[in-house]
Amino acid sequence: MKVKWLGHACFLIISRDGVRVITDPYAVGGGINYSPIEETADVVVVSHEHSDHNNVSTVPGKPEVIRGSGKKAARGIQFRGITTSHDASQGTQRGSNTIFCFTIDDVKLCHLGDLGHVLGPDQVTEIGPVDILFVPVGGFYTIDATAASQVCDQLKPKIIIPMHFKTPMCAYPLAGVEDFLKGKKGVRKVASSELEFERKGLPTGTEIVLLQPAL
Repeated sequence: MKVKWLGHACFLIISRDGVRVITDPYAVGGGINYSPIEETADVVVVSHEHSDHNNVSTVPGKPEVIRGSGKKAARGIQFRGITTSHDASQGTQRGSNTIFCFTIDDVKLCHLGDLGHVLGPDQVTEIGPVDILFVPVGGFYTIDATAASQVCDQLKPKIIIPMHFKTPMCAYPLAGVEDFLKGKKGVRKVASSELEFERKGLPTGTEIVLLQPAL
């Protein structure tokens, strides 16, 4: 399985059979200065209806779109949507957010979207075991570095991939990734936007993988 960070909270995940899943496609503008998404997709998952996460119409390939809570299937992949909030005030500030859990090539993936709070015990149970966790760390609109660290401790993934933080292509008032990485062990900084993962090659402990945005 290949994971490619396109930018912000948007990733392209390609199974060994060639199924292409894109998470939270962004719209360019309003602070998002990544290049337009040109990667095709078979499936797109959308955590919430903000323009930096739901720009489905410009994704090539006429993908099936997965939104909202509950169990859904597309292209042979089972997706579980878990309702959370976009803020720490039960959604009163920014609305709801959907966490998506799905398995590709026997690897359990969890994309937190714009999670705005530490998880409750029931949510941790509903999410279950996680191999690769895509976690927002930039704060302001989402959990910050401290809360993101708590969520990672709650879920205990094998691989943590930070997202939704300040970069030269993102003008939002977010923190950079350094606050999240500070003092942590097992950090691997990759000089590329993409990396391949296999079930048998996953670490026994937890590793943080920092990718470079492709666009």
